[in-house]
Amino acid sequence: MSRPPAKAGRARPARPPAPAAPPPLPPAHPAALAALLVAAACVALSVSYTLYDTDLWQHLTVGRSIWELHRFPTRQVWAWPTYGTPDVDYAWGFEALLWPVWRAGGAWGLFAWRWAAALVSLGLAWAAARRMGARGLTPLVVVVACSLVLRQRLQVRPESIAAILFAATLWILETRRHGGPDRSAWLVAIALAWANVHISYYLLFVLVGIHAVAAHLARPRPAAAPGRLWMVALACLAVSFVNPFGWRALWQPFEYFLVWRHEPAYALIGELRAIAWSVNWKSGLPVLLALWPALALTRGLRRGARPDRIELATCALLTAQALSTQRFLGTWSLAAAAYLSRDLDEWMRARRAPSWAAGAWTRAGLAAAACVAVGLLEWSRPELPVGVRMESRWLPVAGCDFVERTGVRGRAFNPFDFGGYLLYRFWPQHDRLPFMGIHLEGTRVERDLYAAAMTRPGIWPHLDRRYRFDWCLLRRAVHDDPLLASLDADSAWAQVFSDDAAVLFVRRSSFPALARDSAYRVVPADPGNVRRLGARAAADSALRAAAARELARQVAGSPWHAGSLGLLANIALIEGRLDDGRSLLERALAVDPFLPRARERLGLVALARGRPREALRQFEDEWRLNGWTRGLDLRRGQVAQAEGDLRKARDLYRRELRRDPGNAEAGDSLASVERRLGS
Repeated sequence: MSRPPAKAGRARPARPPAPAAPPPLPPAHPAALAALLVAAACVALSVSYTLYDTDLWQHLTVGRSIWELHRFPTRQVWAWPTYGTPDVDYAWGFEALLWPVWRAGGAWGLFAWRWAAALVSLGLAWAAARRMGARGLTPLVVVVACSLVLRQRLQVRPESIAAILFAATLWILETRRHGGPDRSAWLVAIALAWANVHISYYLLFVLVGIHAVAAHLARPRPAAAPGRLWMVALACLAVSFVNPFGWRALWQPFEYFLVWRHEPAYALIGELRAIAWSVNWKSGLPVLLALWPALALTRGLRRGARPDRIELATCALLTAQALSTQRFLGTWSLAAAAYLSRDLDEWMRARRAPSWAAGAWTRAGLAAAACVAVGLLEWSRPELPVGVRMESRWLPVAGCDFVERTGVRGRAFNPFDFGGYLLYRFWPQHDRLPFMGIHLEGTRVERDLYAAAMTRPGIWPHLDRRYRFDWCLLRRAVHDDPLLASLDADSAWAQVFSDDAAVLFVRRSSFPALARDSAYRVVPADPGNVRRLGARAAADSALRAAAARELARQVAGSPWHAGSLGLLANIALIEGRLDDGRSLLERALAVDPFLPRARERLGLVALARGRPREALRQFEDEWRLNGWTRGLDLRRGQVAQAEGDLRKARDLYRRELRRDPGNAEAGDSLASVERRLGS
């Protein structure tokens, strides 16, 4: 049956059309300018954390040498084993620029460098996104999000200039592709600069190649013919040879890929390893890594056209690089800032915004609030405190003071990351040059022996026989260290200095008076030996007294002495001096807020004083700042047991045993609680 006609006057009114998306704000609109200023401030804030990079000091030394000697560093004068041999320093241009900045501005000059590098590189990426069609305020939020990834790569390093050059290349190519002025001739100047400041110069040719090939494949052929790009690429290649080292500098990225990355010494460099997700999730990196390719792949479907081949090729290449080694996260984040800004802006403009959000200032306020919101988690990381200062706590500052004060000279051995600071302090003194600097200077044999000695027990004697070192300035270790253990056990060597950053050993035959007067005879350098000393000292009051005297000397010898204060606190706690132990631990945390297990020990003191709530706060702070460590669930279970919550205590003891089945104290505590619950 057919439906009867509706009665007159009862017809349903037509639904009004959905409101059109508000037009994009022009960049000169006051609301848009306000949002832009907030985004710029957020980008600057992203790179306004403590400078801790150890490479900086070698770059400063090389820059100083260029200005003082008035020549390029074409010979190896940075490490004593290969002194005088031909050298290739791809970063000489950066170093020559950096030294005057440091001389004129100090730490503020270095931070101004970082701010400029971040704002210019991300500003160029934003300009590229606008040239590709991004018109809304969404790109500002994307740029701030990408700055959170870029921030870890924007130490004061050569890649800070390379970031600007990469973003400028992207902007020039995308401007040309989207009908703007053809500035491809500018790439020749960029290539000349890039080949003289950073090893990543080849990325220019990758980007140009992607654009040229895509132009050849495009149908219909674009107005900007690809032939000019090929000619520009040839000119860029020619000028890249204009550097003090010629083809050898240009060969380095390929030598790294084919040879160096397979060497054990390069495996010790943290930035060459894969992405550490535990410290990158707060930046939103996992979300960005998924979002960019997802939007790039679906963009063509949304617009009823083919996907952007250039974007897909760039995304695939840079994402593969970034996933293989976190060193490439900087260039990845800049490309993502451009393309993801465009894609997300298109996606957002296809949505219908509510009427209350149509006003210019409302949209600008939302964009500014989003810029701040995406950064809050990353900016609040306690290990990267916001501020204009340089971190010297982990540099061998006091160790070098001791070397200078006591006249230690001769053949040195050092970890490569100490090499830069040794150069900064002592270059050009030949008898105080490092064994190896930040570029792993040396032959393949030297690098292999170095890596083996740093990671494997029993290698040190072979290395020492080959070079007969006079002094060793080594990094203070947190976990068992085979090299420190070897030197502890070698009677030919004496430990004469120790603080949180460094341990200095001297050969007794080279410095007999210093070894006689300053050697530590009780407190060892290797953490494993320190733990064994603690076990013996618990039953030997004379040994505790001797250790306390040496630890007090360490405290007096350096302002960075949190570890020594922590060991003195252990002695106080063993002897039942709880107030002294608490005071020493609080002093240690004032020096190093991240001292491992310090808060756990403060929690144990609070438990012993009958203050379980305070103890729980200390245990949770330990977890928050240093991550889970052996025994923290056990301690939290002890708090629950002290408060009478036996079931919660049982669950925490079980969790501890799942993570650490060999924890006897947790096993005994669990058995005791289960007996009480069973009764």
